[in-house]
Amino acid sequence: MSPATQAALAIGALGVVFGDIGTSPLYTIRECLHALPVEEHAVAVLGVLSLIVWSLILVVSVKYTLFVLRADNRGEGGIFALLALGRLDRGAKQGLNAGALIVLVGAAMLCGEAVITPAITVLGAVEGIKLIWPGVEHLVVPLSCAILGGLFAFQFRGTKFIGGIFGPVMLIWFTVLGGFGLWRILETPVVLQALNPILGIRLIASHPLQATILLGAVVLAFTGVEALYADMGHFGRRAIVWAWYGIVLPALTLNYFGQGAYFLSGRGSPDNPFLAVAPEGPLRYGLLSLSVLAAIIASQALISGAYSLIRQAIQLGYFPRLTVKHTNPSQRGQIFLPLINVALALGSIATVLEFKSSSALAAAYGIAVTGTMIVTTLALFFVMRRAWRWGAARAGAVCACFLLIDVTFFAANLHKFADGGWLPLAIALGVLAVMVTWKTGKREIFQRIYANEITEDELKDIAASTHIHRVRGTGVFMAGIPRGTPLVLLHHVKANKVLHETVVLLSIITEEVPYVAAAEKVEVREIGEGVWRALARYGYMESPDVAAVIDEIRERGVPLKASEATYYFNREMIITGGDARMWEWQKHFYGFLSRNARQARDYYQLPPMQIIEVGLPIQL
Repeated sequence: MSPATQAALAIGALGVVFGDIGTSPLYTIRECLHALPVEEHAVAVLGVLSLIVWSLILVVSVKYTLFVLRADNRGEGGIFALLALGRLDRGAKQGLNAGALIVLVGAAMLCGEAVITPAITVLGAVEGIKLIWPGVEHLVVPLSCAILGGLFAFQFRGTKFIGGIFGPVMLIWFTVLGGFGLWRILETPVVLQALNPILGIRLIASHPLQATILLGAVVLAFTGVEALYADMGHFGRRAIVWAWYGIVLPALTLNYFGQGAYFLSGRGSPDNPFLAVAPEGPLRYGLLSLSVLAAIIASQALISGAYSLIRQAIQLGYFPRLTVKHTNPSQRGQIFLPLINVALALGSIATVLEFKSSSALAAAYGIAVTGTMIVTTLALFFVMRRAWRWGAARAGAVCACFLLIDVTFFAANLHKFADGGWLPLAIALGVLAVMVTWKTGKREIFQRIYANEITEDELKDIAASTHIHRVRGTGVFMAGIPRGTPLVLLHHVKANKVLHETVVLLSIITEEVPYVAAAEKVEVREIGEGVWRALARYGYMESPDVAAVIDEIRERGVPLKASEATYYFNREMIITGGDARMWEWQKHFYGFLSRNARQARDYYQLPPMQIIEVGLPIQL
């Protein structure tokens, strides 16, 4: 890849990956100082800066860029990449084990974070109008809601369009952050003492009662760090690392220190130290306008990450089928999920209406972020052991250091639960319930319905029977598993006593890799008597296209015409009251999810006039 292309990807990453971390200066120092007595602010600011900058170094620079981003599954990142690389669902192909459940908890927490991140970021920026134009506080909430509505309304244009616009704006943003910060540092260079990590440790030790609240506020400096990994497939590890070390980290460090320097000079505002670093007048107005733009962009990081996360969950069988739209033909990972977009939009706007200020919402922020960090560390240990072949001592020592940091920050945020920390956990619990119920329900159905005892030899005998009339054309019967005989075929033969001249048993299998090579995607085998079995493999970052698979099957020598093919699907009709190993509420919930999931005929991109669905009552 040429340096120019790499630079373009790095700039694009600024607008998608680093928006959340890049707008943390809007509120982080303010919330940290609010945790301390007002009379100590001038003295404590050096310790606060030390905690912030070393947290960025340890969490982002060391843990994520040096270790987590190396755990790529053929270029793709995200929590489900750790699931596959660490083989955490080993031995639980149709069900759940402890490793898979831990990853699902992390994925669910990321969804909770994706709802709160746009709300707190946009609120934090819009609140700047209170410093410039006092008396307009009543406009903050409606203006924030309007901005969020506009942001989600443009998501259908895709990451390429959004990143192409947002990347250059964020480059300006980070340049301005660093410029104002450097200006104030040169005025008060004593602030550079905060590079000493001892100052942060002393601040914590000297304020044991406020330490928990303070560390809970420091977490705001690296919120959105999971976006680096979740969005890695959009831009690549190298572009993200270049952007972090070359632009983002220097700009953030300069701005945080600039805010601290201005505060040490006695002129800083404890209510909005970010805007205070800019001189009154046009420069401050410009910084406010730019911060609003940056806040809009910041929301993009986890929105894009949420799309990728849910699509991966769908493909791996942890989430009901949804409409997935590809927004860039040259980048398969750039997608848009309309239903998830609406859910995030409504959730973010409702959060703004409920909390009304970034300070109040900061109380809800942190638990989900740090909880996801813990899950990432636990999963990373298994990746180190099983994918990287590290020894137990080496992997354990590295992950123990990360886990100490993660658990410390997680514990420091637990006090926020009653003040709003319940919100991301409630969202995560809802998403987790969907994923666990869907996976468990599918396991029960496979065991009860699709694991029938009609073998291929028996099917060949049925096809050869003189009691079965063979008709012209091709029947494609969707098989949940690549063995035995699909129940929909047996129902069809029993009811109609006919079978097509050419019969294809087609199974769609999702592999634990992001993409499957074209040469390995389709496998065809003849059973006999005009019956063929086909297996189509897709990665968890791909969306199945059965029409394309049928063309490939025909090229492999199967006598069929796509225009004459009829596709047969089972239509599940869930009945509760059975002896399935599920809670009664899960049975009802699975029935609800099954009725409202996108129908397989639509998900597989098939012509509706060539589809026949057969009702299949199933008692769970």
